[in-house]
Amino acid sequence: MTLPEAWLRGPVDGIVAQLQPSAHALIQASEELAAAVDDLPAAVIWASPGGAASIGFHLRHIAASTDRLLTYARGEPLTVEQLRELTEEKMPGTPPADGPALLAHAQQRIRTALDAYRAVDTAILSAARTVGRRRLPTTVFGLLAHIGEHTMRHTGQVVTTARIMRARSPD
Repeated sequence: MTLPEAWLRGPVDGIVAQLQPSAHALIQASEELAAAVDDLPAAVIWASPGGAASIGFHLRHIAASTDRLLTYARGEPLTVEQLRELTEEKMPGTPPADGPALLAHAQQRIRTALDAYRAVDTAILSAARTVGRRRLPTTVFGLLAHIGEHTMRHTGQVVTTARIMRARSPD
């Protein structure tokens, strides 16, 4: 029996009501990513059909952007490692990173975000934060909410690209 979508399974334990939609999106993304990436070879993970971003990029971007957004939510600057990770999101590596490794990394960062949601002090949700070199204004809540929708957006692209690549593959 397949489970209903995450948002139809009830509240996520330990997460305040304001962050439930984002938590549900992260849980749903983790599950959809696992199903989409299952058994895809590295060559498919890094293919760019029609010039679209590769599945590998999206998996790396989900992991890295989640980490960056959590850093901004804490009011901290990005580290040298985070900036390096940003520049390497599109690079497959040598040998190319495979689906299971990329998926595990993305899912670990999703779990970290859910843990951050559980630990959040609701008194700071409206606290001002800035993003990026331009120091664009937002709030802690804005950053935490964005993690869920941003992850789900890239998950949709992984799912679609995986379907396209499977359809192209000779049986």
